[in-house]
Amino acid sequence: MWAVLDGELVTDFPDIWSKSLVCSREHGNLVVIPRERNMTRLYVELKSGPLSDERQLSQEFAMNRAKKIIAPFTLEWKSIEWSGRYQIGQRVADKFCDHHLRTFLAGDASHMHSPKSAQGMNTSMHDAWNLAWKLNLAVRGLAKPVLLESYEDERRKVALDMAHFDLEEANHMADGDAEAMADNFKTSSRLLAGVGADYDANAINVGDGIERIAGLRPGSLLLPAKVTRYLDSNPVDIQLDIPMLGQFRIYILSWKLENAADFLDTFCRSVASEDSLLSSLSAAARVSYQNQPRLPAREDIYLRPERYTAVSHLFTFALISTLSPPYLFPCTMLTTAIASTPKSSYELSDLPPLLQDSRWTIYMDDYPPQDEGGMLCITKWLETLQEHEVAIVNVRPDGYVGSIKVWDLIDPDAGLDAAEWLNSYYGGFLQVPEVSLKVEDD
Repeated sequence: MWAVLDGELVTDFPDIWSKSLVCSREHGNLVVIPRERNMTRLYVELKSGPLSDERQLSQEFAMNRAKKIIAPFTLEWKSIEWSGRYQIGQRVADKFCDHHLRTFLAGDASHMHSPKSAQGMNTSMHDAWNLAWKLNLAVRGLAKPVLLESYEDERRKVALDMAHFDLEEANHMADGDAEAMADNFKTSSRLLAGVGADYDANAINVGDGIERIAGLRPGSLLLPAKVTRYLDSNPVDIQLDIPMLGQFRIYILSWKLENAADFLDTFCRSVASEDSLLSSLSAAARVSYQNQPRLPAREDIYLRPERYTAVSHLFTFALISTLSPPYLFPCTMLTTAIASTPKSSYELSDLPPLLQDSRWTIYMDDYPPQDEGGMLCITKWLETLQEHEVAIVNVRPDGYVGSIKVWDLIDPDAGLDAAEWLNSYYGGFLQVPEVSLKVEDD
C-alpha cells in the first residue's frame, strides 16, 4: 500500500528537484518526483501486508511516514493540492471487445496499474483515440470488421507493456534498488513518453519494403520534422500541420519534382479515376459527411478544415520535395549529393489537379537548421531514398504510420503501380457501403 502526496514542500533534502528514491529499512521507501508550479509528488510506502489501523490510511499518517523516511532531513508542506493511496497491482482484461464488435473496454476498465508517470491517464486517452477514429469509420459503414478488431490487438499489447514496466518498477521500489529503478525508466523511456507505444503488423500496419526504411516503421508514430509550406512560405512541423480530422494522410516524397513529373501525373489520374477504390471511398465519405457532418469546433477558425477536405473527407494528399530558393538551401546542407529545385521554377498549376486542390499540403523540404537533428524530413523519414525514386507514406488518422513503399521513377508503370498499391492497402480494411452509392446515384 502506497500513498501519493502532491504539494509544495519546505525541505533541506538536497535532491528534491531530481527524481529520487529514498530508502529506510525501518520505515520503508519514498519516491520523489518534481512537478509543475513548484510542486513535488511523493510516493510514500505504507509498508506491505494488511494495515492494522484505519488511521494508517490517512493523509496525516502518510505525511508523518514521509518525514521519518527522509530523516535526518526535514520535511514540511506549504500546501497539499491532492493526496490519495493505492495498492500495488497490475490487471489487464482478457478481451478489450466482444466478438460482435459492439462493446469495447478502454482505460481503467481494461487495464490498471500503479499511478506512476501519469500513464493511467495518458494510456487511457490513447485507448480512446485509437478507438474513436475506427468507430467513426465503422458507424459510417466505411470500415470492414478487421478495422475494429485491430483495436484490441493494438491497445492490449500496450497495456501489457505498461503492466510489465509497472511490475518491475514496483519491485525495484520495494527493494530500495535505485539503480535498477533508474535502468527500468531508461529502458522504458520511449513507452513512457508515448512515442514508444508501438503496434505490431496487422491489416492497417503493413511492412512493405520495410528493409529500405531508416526512420519510419509501420505501427509507429510519424517522426517530427520541419518543412516549409509552399503556399505561404511558413515553416511548419510536418507531423502536426495537417489537423486531425479522421482522415488518412498520403505523403508523396521525391527529391526533385522534375524527375517525378510523369509519376505524379499518372499516379494522380489513376487515383482520381472512377474505377479507383480511393475515388469510390471518397465519394461514399462525401455522402456520409453531408448526411452527418463533423461537429464544429472552436479551433476550426484557425485550422480551417475545408483546406484539407477539398479532395476527400477520407484522405489528405501531401507532397514533400526539396523545392526551395537556392539562398535558403545551400547544397552543402544535404546529406546526399542531390540538388534542390528552385521554387521560382515551379507553380502550383504545374502539378496535377489532385495536388493543385491539395495546395495547403505541398511542402518544401528546406528547413534542416530548425530540426533538432539538423536533418531534412526526407532524410529523417527515408534515409535511403535515391534521386531516381519516389516514396509514399500512408499515415493513419491517429498519426501512426500505416504503410510505406518506394518506386523507381525509371519504371514507366510506377505511377499506375503506386495507385494500385494504395487501392490494395486501403481495400484491406475499408469498404464502399452500398447504401452510399445509391444515395450518390439518386
